[in-house]
Amino acid sequence: MAHKKGQGSSRNGRDSAGQRRGIKLFGGQYAIPGNIIVRQLGTVIHPGRNVGMGKDYTIFALTEGTVLFEDFGKDKKRVHIVPAA
Repeated sequence: MAHKKGQGSSRNGRDSAGQRRGIKLFGGQYAIPGNIIVRQLGTVIHPGRNVGMGKDYTIFALTEGTVLFEDFGKDKKRVHIVPAA
């Protein structure tokens, strides 16, 4: 065992908190207007029907209904709100 601390360990000791990105409401879950569905960096998931997108790419519900994720194009995803009938 080293009897001195060493240069590496004295330069460590900082870590930033996570930014809490990701899917907040999953497919099949019920959303009301204003509910955040996805927090993301860039358009990983694109907005579909009855959802809006904020300037930080947050996707949120515009109407009441069920969340639906779908694949479109070759490698893209989109999220919609299917209104309650």
